[in-house]
Amino acid sequence: MTREPISASKHVRFVELGAKALRALADGDLAGGSAAAGVALDEHFVSERARSIFRYRADQLDSDPSAAPWTARAAVSEPDGVVVGDAGFHGPPDEAGMVEVGFTVVPRYRRQGYARAMLRALLVRAAAEPGVRTVRARVRADNTASLATIAGFGFTRVGEQGNEHDGLVIVFEVPADAIRTE
Repeated sequence: MTREPISASKHVRFVELGAKALRALADGDLAGGSAAAGVALDEHFVSERARSIFRYRADQLDSDPSAAPWTARAAVSEPDGVVVGDAGFHGPPDEAGMVEVGFTVVPRYRRQGYARAMLRALLVRAAAEPGVRTVRARVRADNTASLATIAGFGFTRVGEQGNEHDGLVIVFEVPADAIRTE
């Protein structure tokens, strides 16, 4: 397969993955999740890791439906309309005005600029929200691709965390009023 060079010209739009889509995906129902989302999702959306995350997000929306505008989205490449990954925030801004970004690119679309396009779109959204003061990104120390993705967007390393499941995770933050998206 030929890969396009990484480019700042990649564009994505987000399609909400509502509670119905998230539940279907958490149950491994790709067709049901795609129908509920209104876009053709990839097998990536029913991987074991994705199912666990989508189950958590569905539970989150069950307990707080107002979190829906902040959580899981399918990332659709523009103008071709192909779903290239998922992205969103871990929830609405907390009491300090912090939101945390998360994004994953479908494996066959990696290293083509989509992660940067997703992050750029998330940061633009966060910077436009009056209640957001800080954007956080947590990246596994061994995830060189994600570390490279956040470079250039003004993030500063503010700490690290570790656990048995994820290993060492580096915590980065950028003030919303200092977000650079180019």
